Amino acid sequence: MRIIPIASGKGGVGKSLMAANLAVAFAQADQRVVLADLDLGASNLHLVLGHHAPKSGIGTFLNDTKSDFNMVIADTDIRGLRFIPGDTEIPGTANLKVFQLRALVRRFLALKEETDILILDLGAGTHQSILDFFLLSGQGIVISAPNVTAVLNAYVFLKNTVFRLMSTVFGKATPAGIYLEKARRDGSGPQRLYIPQMLPEIKKIDPISYEKYIDRIAHFHPRLIMNLIDDPKGADVAMKIRRSCEEYLDLKIEHLGVVYRDSLQDTALASRLPILLYKPQSVLSQAIYRIADKILSGSEDGYSLDERDIEESFQEAGVEAEVDFSNKMDYVEDLLNSGALSQGDLVETVRSQHYEIAKLKKENNFLKLNLSNAMAKGFKP
Repeated sequence: MRIIPIASGKGGVGKSLMAANLAVAFAQADQRVVLADLDLGASNLHLVLGHHAPKSGIGTFLNDTKSDFNMVIADTDIRGLRFIPGDTEIPGTANLKVFQLRALVRRFLALKEETDILILDLGAGTHQSILDFFLLSGQGIVISAPNVTAVLNAYVFLKNTVFRLMSTVFGKATPAGIYLEKARRDGSGPQRLYIPQMLPEIKKIDPISYEKYIDRIAHFHPRLIMNLIDDPKGADVAMKIRRSCEEYLDLKIEHLGVVYRDSLQDTALASRLPILLYKPQSVLSQAIYRIADKILSGSEDGYSLDERDIEESFQEAGVEAEVDFSNKMDYVEDLLNSGALSQGDLVETVRSQHYEIAKLKKENNFLKLNLSNAMAKGFKP
């Protein structure tokens, strides 16, 4: 059973929409799929699937971890796809206790006999339970948008995941564990700690823990999807995440591809249908199918991923961004010629994009100001 956790550093980047539509794509490829809504406290994945409001969900199970887990697994109208709703009604489900997390993981792993792919739609942010769910697989997916805050938060999420991995490998009483905790205190958190600087010292003081970590990180290859791009330049932003991960985390990431912003997604959501069912031939749907094909055709463990594979994945994403942009322009032209899209609709779309661009510029200027102030106070990025 493949476990595919899907995460993001922040909300609003299309994480749940991507999780739902990938689940549909896998089911259409004759895979037995279970989609779990782990955005606990803000669960709405059922709306994307067009599923009825759940009577029970993960929160129900968490209140009684000895109950029958099958009671919270629902069939859907899509053949091959089952759904585990989250829970917004039961307070505290966003912050799992250790015994709850372990019970949930055991139930997930027990699905392997009747499931080919388990997709975990994780909550936004870097809460410890989110990181632990992401680490259930060596090939989790991080969704980002090309704007500055989304890119920064995607990197911070991966950084916190690596430090969580370190914490699970190093025992608290080991020299490596003590060193890591001291580094956290002295460095005011993982944001100021960089793996390449720490590893030589860890290797020197605790070679056993060092070797354990090297073995675990060698099997950890997160994958990136750049969502909501507006033009091919948006695809280039992924390189910033890649460079930061390699330079500061000594971490290799793979690029699964790019997905363009499309107002059809809003229409599909309003219709309570995944975009793959609402408009399977759209540029957006075809991009998701392409990503699903890459996942299915790739190695299940990803251990064989090397530098050439990574480089090719980023080059391929750049080419796909160019091709999809051309297809998107052709699609708009066809809609105009057919009368399905009026000039007024096109003007409104352009206005909407100008508004988004203005918001991004303000966001960018705000971050630049904060960075400038931080550097003036002696902060080293």
